[in-house]
Amino acid sequence: MTNFQRARSEEQREIRRRAILDTTAAMLEEMPIAEVSLNELSRRVGLAKSNVLRYFESREAILLELLDRAWQQWVADLPALAHVGIDQDAPVSRRAEQFAAVIAASLAQRQVLCDLLSAQAGVLEHNVSPQAAARYKRAAVANVADIAALARRHLPELGNSAAQLTAAMIMAIGAVWTHARPSPAMLAAYEADPLLTAFKLDFVTTLQEMLATLTAGTVARASA
Repeated sequence: MTNFQRARSEEQREIRRRAILDTTAAMLEEMPIAEVSLNELSRRVGLAKSNVLRYFESREAILLELLDRAWQQWVADLPALAHVGIDQDAPVSRRAEQFAAVIAASLAQRQVLCDLLSAQAGVLEHNVSPQAAARYKRAAVANVADIAALARRHLPELGNSAAQLTAAMIMAIGAVWTHARPSPAMLAAYEADPLLTAFKLDFVTTLQEMLATLTAGTVARASA
């Protein structure tokens, strides 16, 4: 992955870190998080496993940093999408629907982000040091604050409840993503019994409906 055997400068160490992150991101495009192992990552990046652990304390620490990177990229893209997708002159009920539609549609092609969000509490925040956990959580708080600021910009009726809405949205994204990606056994069950397909979810449609309900409810409570 690099043309030097040992990273001697800060620049070379940063190149190694980026190579590890980029390789892990590529693996996530091919396989679920549970199948991303340090052994395979080490092989692909061309480093011994012990050398990978010089840059990141664990597999989960790598994935948390990837989550923050993907999250920041998403946050950076949202303002332009919201500007196009939300009519500022529309009634608040319509803007709430449009906000939910923008968020849901923006995630349709962000598989890695959705995978990582769905695993953050149950998997990624385990097997990391308190320092790594705090570093990630500070970044997550900042990312939530950025989305909350965007929500307030288009839905000023939210007031101080925008951060609460955003935190609920993040949890909803992870939950819907998990349920919209059934196991091979469940897919076979759906195929064998068409009556069961009522439980088969489309990610964007289901997420949009859930976010619209959350947004409308938060607006109503904020104005009560």
